Amino acid sequence: MREIAAMLVVLSAICGASGWILASLREYAAPLIEEQELVHVKGPALRHAFGAFDNDPVRERRRVALPDGGTLLVFPARKGGRLSAVAFERFGEGYGGPLGVMVGFDLSRDALSGIGITTHRETPGVGSRVTSEGFLVQFQGHPFAKLGLKAAGGDIDAVSGATTSSTAASRAVAEALRLWGGIRPEIEKAFAGEGP
Repeated sequence: MREIAAMLVVLSAICGASGWILASLREYAAPLIEEQELVHVKGPALRHAFGAFDNDPVRERRRVALPDGGTLLVFPARKGGRLSAVAFERFGEGYGGPLGVMVGFDLSRDALSGIGITTHRETPGVGSRVTSEGFLVQFQGHPFAKLGLKAAGGDIDAVSGATTSSTAASRAVAEALRLWGGIRPEIEKAFAGEGP
C-alpha cells in the first residue's frame, strides 16, 4: 500500500512539473509565434493588399477601437513617407472553413488598394485558386461601387469551380467595407498627421 502511495506522489509531482514547464514554454513562445505569423502570413498578404510601399507595415501596426468594444489590428502603407493606405483582416466562411482576407483601403479615394489572402483551408487546386494573382488583381484600385461577385450584381469574376471560396473572399471584403465606414475616423485618428 505504501508503494502505491509513493508511486502516486511521484507521478503527481512529475505531472505537475510537466504542466508547469509546458505552460511556461507556451507563455514564453506566444509573442515569438505571433511575430512569426505577422511576418510570414500577414506580410505576404499585405504586399498584395498594398502593392508598392516603402515602410514596414507589420512593425508600424496599431490597434484601433471598434464600436463593439473590441479592437482591430490595422497596418499602414506609406509612399514617400506619407500614409497612403491602410489594411486589416476580415474573414468569410469558405468550403474548408474560415478564409482570411487582408483588405487594403486607398486613403486618397473611395477605393480598395487591393486584397491578399492570409489563411485558408480550401481544396488544393480548386478553392485555393482564390490566392491566385488572376483573382486578387480584380480588387486592385477597385471603387467601392459594384464591389462584389458578378452573380451578386458586382463586377468581380469568381474563380471557375470555386464559387464557395470566391464568395467567402467577397463576403470578407464586404464585411471590411462595412466596418471601414464606421471606423475610418478612428483609423485616421490613430495615424493622425500621417495622412495624404
